Amino acid sequence: MTPIRLAALVVSLGYLGLRGLAADLKETAIPNVGAGRVAWFDLTTTNLSVSKAFYGKLLGWEFAPVAGTDLAVEIVSRHQSIGTLRVSEGRLSPYNGVVYVQVSKLPACCRTVRQLGGTVVPGFPFDLPGGRGAIAVLTDPTGHPIGLYSRESLPKQK
Repeated sequence: MTPIRLAALVVSLGYLGLRGLAADLKETAIPNVGAGRVAWFDLTTTNLSVSKAFYGKLLGWEFAPVAGTDLAVEIVSRHQSIGTLRVSEGRLSPYNGVVYVQVSKLPACCRTVRQLGGTVVPGFPFDLPGGRGAIAVLTDPTGHPIGLYSRESLPKQK
């Protein structure tokens, strides 16, 4: 399996947990950090309790349960949801964990990704529940995954 396909597979499988999380965070304020800035991130661990203790003590993070699973928690910093910490399916790799950068126009960014030699992971982009915007996961030309987040939902297909 090529590194790009492996990255896409790992990111896609891992990100499925965030789809469920997004449904549970409907009441959380939509991040608006500005285009080009990190809006959300997803960390992966092989031991949730050890990682919670480590990051809690190191960074002062708190953790909120995610409804319907004991394999992920919401990361909370200063009363603001900033990401998720989730259990890995198997060994950790350099491709575990994704940073989501805010963009203005997600469909245009996805087209630019392809023009620049990157790949939009199959199944993306998609709208978040509750009108919270839309996301995409991509790999850059070297195979490194990164996420894109837009406060706007995707345009409706005609």
